[in-house]
Amino acid sequence: MSGGESLLTVGGGGHRRSPALADPLENDDLLSDILLRLPPSPSSLPRASLVCRRWCRLVSDPAFLRRFRARHRRSAPLLGFFTRASRNVLFTPTLEPPDRLPPGRFSLELGSRCRILGCRHGLVLIHNWLDLQLLVWDPITGDLSRVAVPPEFGDGGSAVVEDGAVLRAASDVVHGGEDHPIPFLVALVGNDREFTRAFACVYPSETGEWGNLISTACPSMNPLYIPSTLVGSSLYWLFCMDPYILEFDLDRQCLAVIRVPLNCCPYDNICHWVVPAEGGGLDILCLSGHSAQLWMKKTHRDGVTGWVRQRTIKLDEHLSLNPDERISPPYILGFAEDRNVYFLMSNTGVFMVQLESMQIKKLFRPSDCSVYHPFASVYTAGMLFGGHDGAELLLNT
Repeated sequence: MSGGESLLTVGGGGHRRSPALADPLENDDLLSDILLRLPPSPSSLPRASLVCRRWCRLVSDPAFLRRFRARHRRSAPLLGFFTRASRNVLFTPTLEPPDRLPPGRFSLELGSRCRILGCRHGLVLIHNWLDLQLLVWDPITGDLSRVAVPPEFGDGGSAVVEDGAVLRAASDVVHGGEDHPIPFLVALVGNDREFTRAFACVYPSETGEWGNLISTACPSMNPLYIPSTLVGSSLYWLFCMDPYILEFDLDRQCLAVIRVPLNCCPYDNICHWVVPAEGGGLDILCLSGHSAQLWMKKTHRDGVTGWVRQRTIKLDEHLSLNPDERISPPYILGFAEDRNVYFLMSNTGVFMVQLESMQIKKLFRPSDCSVYHPFASVYTAGMLFGGHDGAELLLNT
């Protein structure tokens, strides 16, 4: 035939299929793009690897794993939470099988002078006040970055470290051929030694240098020790035992102090938390006895900003507490801002509560009163090491 290639070529008494009709799934690039769309649960890639050797080869490729993590970074599952032990960072899983990770999967030995400041975007921030260092740890890859505390927060400096936060930019992208770590940003906050001013400073890993120290007048600044909440481009910390919120606007690089009415913020740092409002904005979740009140920051028509009680949740009705449990009201251990999930402790156990739907899951009986740092990430470590961790997940279902 002339004038172009025929779809079917006659020869030898049979038909030869044109390359144009080849099975699309025989193309590794196309199949990889399809596999990238698997859900980011820990069992997804191990299950895919069992289909055949070709699928196992594709989902075990380091470039594919980087793309998979990057694609699902903002929808990563809540794998569990970290707490601080005497000399270690401890991980406690929260997912059900087959996605439940072994409790000892992530561990990091620390000295006695370290404190977890928070978890966000798959990273853990730890302050070593003895060595004047901040540790940024990625438990999935094992990467550990050491960042020296800026001189202003060091010995003899004008500021004292109180808290901090770690995050990645919303636009971070990982291309398949890149081997360098994904950039992160560390925000450090503190106060002067007279507790009259609040200070903040930012460290972008891309530049490797701390930015300028910024400050604002502060009426009172007891140690914070409550992990930050990220709402939009601002970080928020509730003051411990004082009716104030410290706001750090990362885009504008400025600090502000927001006063909170006493009736929505009791003098108890384990009974209230800053949470994102529906549709944007700021709320405060406040526990009072066996009830939870949600207060919303609202600007009225006259420009005056105030706090309005949005709703009240009867926790004893949802938690099904026994009469003897009413002796000790529940309190908040931690909050996962991306999912509006908070951890609540009562006499009989620790509960994971979804704020909007009030879906409740009992995790275990309480063992301590540590702050819980929720950890969400895309778990691919098992595939990086030949699938052993993935096989263990499937065997333990």
